Amino acid sequence: MVSNGTPEKRAAGAGPNQLAAAFGRQLSLASRSVHADDYTNTHTAVAPPMHVSTTFRYAENPDDLVPWSDMDPNTAQDWYIYSRENSPNTNRYETILSSLLGGPAVSYASGLAAFHAMVVFLNPKRVAIGGGYHGCHGILKLMHKLNGLEQLELEDEADLAKLQKGDIIHVETPLNPTGEARDLAYYRAKANELGCYLTVDATFAPPPLQDPFRYGVDVVMHSGTKYFGGHSDMLSGVLAIHPDRAHGRDGKPGWLSELREERLHLGGVMGNFEGWLGVRSLRTLELRVKRQSESTRQLVDWLASEKKAGGNVVADLVHKIQHSSLQPEASDPESWLSKQMPNGHGPVFSLWLASEEHAKRLPSKLFLFHHATSLGGVESLVEWRAMSDTTVDRRLVRVSIGVEGWEDLRDDLLQGLQALSKELKN
Repeated sequence: MVSNGTPEKRAAGAGPNQLAAAFGRQLSLASRSVHADDYTNTHTAVAPPMHVSTTFRYAENPDDLVPWSDMDPNTAQDWYIYSRENSPNTNRYETILSSLLGGPAVSYASGLAAFHAMVVFLNPKRVAIGGGYHGCHGILKLMHKLNGLEQLELEDEADLAKLQKGDIIHVETPLNPTGEARDLAYYRAKANELGCYLTVDATFAPPPLQDPFRYGVDVVMHSGTKYFGGHSDMLSGVLAIHPDRAHGRDGKPGWLSELREERLHLGGVMGNFEGWLGVRSLRTLELRVKRQSESTRQLVDWLASEKKAGGNVVADLVHKIQHSSLQPEASDPESWLSKQMPNGHGPVFSLWLASEEHAKRLPSKLFLFHHATSLGGVESLVEWRAMSDTTVDRRLVRVSIGVEGWEDLRDDLLQGLQALSKELKN
């Protein structure tokens, strides 16, 4: 299929190369979130229009008809064919993400649709994967049912030794549900040694917190439902491809065109409304994530200090706190963790309470935290994780920090623990 064309053919507004030339440098993440898709706009409206059509007219001149070409040579406005291939909303969303993530992005209907598409495309015989999101493990079980795909344990050296050329090392970092990080440089070296692809689920540390491509990752995956959406109102998945892999060479197709081709047949595309919501949400990505990250650091620091001090409700009821900011490497500015996440830690952490009953009851004592699954929205969430993941310890409570004032969230956690303590004594 023909690509979506060049910026010069699309619309008024400066394309990425023109912007870089005008400023003599790449614009900041915040500016690219707002302007990376300017050149795709074919209307004078400042706010992006929402296109709801699933199908688009071909060129009127029969001489201009090229099968499966999505470029009308006579207009900059209608270069689409069918929304399962591409659509204006999806195009804008992917354009911004490509700029923010540092590699061409392909969107999907959900994070699991993206993970499934990635495994189908790379077609390994073995995948080494750690704990993390249970849905990805479910996909691998389905693939085992279809073709015998073998699932290996990422943190077991004996299992890693079973990997062969063309297999996948899949690293989720930070890890769901604990928010702890994993060393990408280590796994890149391991992938090089074994001839494997390195793929990363970076959902818990979106830009500006982490850039996996700095470590030579082949494909970066995100559940766009979380921080890219940011408002708990859209489903999305994203695969970003390392620039060296994306485009074809020596007559061979690149990964970008092949993934788009396979998406057309798998059918896991975003809806028109979701694409529009994604564009709206990405405008404030850096603002939201930086605030969420900083609030999380302050809350985790407070919880850790209370637990260490002892003689208080946190120390009495919280058995353990897990977050990348509490890993030993976080205190060393020269450590792999400090280099991998130089701009802050992810906005998700976990609390292990003293018992399953404590974990089950705490969410009902909170006012500002909604008891719900998922994460990454502007509102803070807390989840007795056993509600949606049967594989985790039933004492675990996952916390996702929103954009509220951190002091308010602190006081809510404190009063919630106090209420729980009082209830347990009655």
